[in-house]
Amino acid sequence: MVERVGEQNPGWSAVDTYIADRLLGDDPALSAALAANAAGGLPDIDVSPAQGRMLHLFARMARARRILEIGTLGGYSTIELARALPADGKLLSLEIEPHHADVARSNVAKAGLSDRVDIRTGPALDSLQAMIAANEGPFDFVFIDADKQNNPAYVRAALAMSRPGTTIVVDNVIREGGVLDAASGDERIRGTRRLFDEVGREPRLTATAVQTVGVKKWDGFLIAIVD
Repeated sequence: MVERVGEQNPGWSAVDTYIADRLLGDDPALSAALAANAAGGLPDIDVSPAQGRMLHLFARMARARRILEIGTLGGYSTIELARALPADGKLLSLEIEPHHADVARSNVAKAGLSDRVDIRTGPALDSLQAMIAANEGPFDFVFIDADKQNNPAYVRAALAMSRPGTTIVVDNVIREGGVLDAASGDERIRGTRRLFDEVGREPRLTATAVQTVGVKKWDGFLIAIVD
């Protein structure tokens, strides 16, 4: 039996608040994006402020000029990633829900980043295959945060549009310990386990995963570099 964290430890949230207060500061554009997401009825599943800033820093460390994001939601992580780009950089984000994409476009516009961001609507696998066929790669940085059952396919598509040195980050890979449950009937967990298996076998990737706790409970990120 896999032990699960049923309720959030209040200390995790307090530490996230401490991090945000000391290191992130007030960010009107990101706060407005969260408010617009809530007003638009979007699910409260954005990355946390500390995680969003981590993605921003990862993209800067990678010196990214072209970023692919799979799963836009309301554009919170999109804004953080787009801010990491140079003035002539581009971020392409894929979102299946038209309403979510509309909210994200508005949030990105209010953040002054529309010139760097292209949000495309439709099933991500279809969009990715069209992008591969059109030779739209390579991307320098890929962030995957969409339906978890398709994570292995998303990584394969990311590899097809990568170069040596491309960074790939996948969110929600611990699932409160559910990743340990080989007998799980949850397709999100099954997809995550397949993700680990495929990345572990892929000779073109050097990878690890880190567990996280905070306002998003117990979860984590898989981080890989294309060799």
